[in-house]
Amino acid sequence: MDTELREQIQRLTDRAEIYDCMQRYARGIDRADRVLLRSAYHDGAVDDHVGFVGVVDDFIDWALAYHSTQTRHQHYLLNHSVDIDGDVAHAETYYLFVGTDREPANHMTISGGRYVDRLERRDGRWAIADRVCVVEFITEADSQLTEEIIAMQAGMRTTQRDATDPSYDRPLIAKR
Repeated sequence: MDTELREQIQRLTDRAEIYDCMQRYARGIDRADRVLLRSAYHDGAVDDHVGFVGVVDDFIDWALAYHSTQTRHQHYLLNHSVDIDGDVAHAETYYLFVGTDREPANHMTISGGRYVDRLERRDGRWAIADRVCVVEFITEADSQLTEEIIAMQAGMRTTQRDATDPSYDRPLIAKR
C-alpha cells in the first residue's frame, strides 16, 4: 500500500474515531450512562459548559444531576468539522438540545449551540481533553407529550435513562 493511501486511511479513521467520541458523549448523557459518557473524555479533561467549569468527573455529576430533573431529553449532533494535527485535533460540533422538565410539568427547553473541543489521541484512543460549550439560542415551550397522553397510548414506548432502554437490547427484537 502506498504512503498516500495509508495517510488517507489514517485521516479517515481518525475522523471516524473522533465523531464516534462525540456520539458516545451524546448517547451517554441521554441514557445517563456514566461509563459511556466518561469514555468520551480523557482523565483531567476540563468542560466549560453553560455556567459550569471544571474537571470531567465533576462535570458528569453536575450534568447528570441537572438532567435528573427532566422526564425526557435528547442531544442531537449536527454539523461536525475537525482539524487533525498528529495526536491533537480541534473539533466543532453543532448541537440541538430538547428537554422536558418534571416541574413545572411539561415545560420544555430547546437550545442550540456548538461544542468546541480539543481532543487528543492517548494510547491509541481519541477523547476530549478540553471542551467549551457555546450556546447560540434557548427557547421555552410546553410539550404536547404529557404523562396523560402517554398513559392513554397502550404500548407506547418511552425513554428509559438506564440499561432497560431498548437501545441496550442485544439482540434487539421488537415485540410482536
